[in-house]
Amino acid sequence: MNILHIDASPLGVASISRQLTAAVVGRLTQDDSTAAVKHRDLTASPIAHLNAELLQVLRPTPGSTPPSPAVRAEAEHTETLLAELLDADVIVIGAPMYNFSIPSQLKAWIDRITQAGRTFRYTANGPEGLAVGKKAIVVSTRGGFYAGTAYETAMDHQESYLRTILNFIGITDVTYVRAEGVAVSPEKKQEALTSASRQIAELHLEYPRAA
Repeated sequence: MNILHIDASPLGVASISRQLTAAVVGRLTQDDSTAAVKHRDLTASPIAHLNAELLQVLRPTPGSTPPSPAVRAEAEHTETLLAELLDADVIVIGAPMYNFSIPSQLKAWIDRITQAGRTFRYTANGPEGLAVGKKAIVVSTRGGFYAGTAYETAMDHQESYLRTILNFIGITDVTYVRAEGVAVSPEKKQEALTSASRQIAELHLEYPRAA
């Protein structure tokens, strides 16, 4: 089993999402001692946001200006990111809610791996995801409470967005480990951590095994 472990929080050791993604990966490797883990830390090694030059390379058109060495290097980096995703059996994503959405570090990664012809394609029947046969576990951390409330539909652009983009590229088997209310009070934070730890302990999913 190949595990791609994605962390996006800039809070380092103070990050709850990092603490919980590490626990998820620990749970998975406990179940499969042969698992290989690739950790992609989007804060320690940030991914540059898309710009016009890079888009011309990723989506070439006739007469495009030849890319500079720096842009070629960014295109090669994109290939590395795509290979990590496509090689993975399980993707563990740490996704703290920032201003009702996801950190820009995580969005930059998504913009690199969502590539026409690689992770999705357009067909006569609409778009089709190509990154199929994978499982995703999203660690969702939130300062307030959203799940099951009137705020969820109006203000949750974090889990809803991730669900949409993962489904779009063909990853439809998605499990959420959620810690909510971590900024409400120390007591609520501890309750959230206890709940998330219980969710992780109860993960009983079948994952691909090495032959």
